[in-house]
Amino acid sequence: MKIGVMSDSHDNIPNVERAVALFNEIGVDLVVHAGDFIAPFAVAPLADLNCRVVGVFGNNDGERVIVAQRFEEIGEIHPNLASVSLGDRNIAVMHYPELAIPIAKSGDYDIVVYGHTHQIDIQKGKTLLLNPGETGGWTTGKATVAVVDLETLEATIHEL
Repeated sequence: MKIGVMSDSHDNIPNVERAVALFNEIGVDLVVHAGDFIAPFAVAPLADLNCRVVGVFGNNDGERVIVAQRFEEIGEIHPNLASVSLGDRNIAVMHYPELAIPIAKSGDYDIVVYGHTHQIDIQKGKTLLLNPGETGGWTTGKATVAVVDLETLEATIHEL
């Protein structure tokens, strides 16, 4: 089983569409988004995924009520922390590294995903701590997502 991981898409619809195509081609079983979709229209391309989506809000997400309504058709969105199980793996998703680091250290999750910094971060210990970088690509000029193999907990970064 595999999960697709994305964050900080910041209204970049073409990059979200590229991420969706990549995740569908790989055949991921779940996609998690660590926040900063920005506008409600930025959620629409996620409806083309062949799996469910679990997301959290980021610091730049406006119109949260409408974003949440759009999510009702494709998965679920949470205010701060999403906790999801897939197979025998427990996954936590949040936007902020200040929350992610202590949660990863707790050992309660196999994978902890965060965003906000727009910087790729892969730390593998007992828990995989992962920031996939930014799907939007506006800040760093590099648009990325990650795919995690749930058996090995290996994360692979894909440039869009």
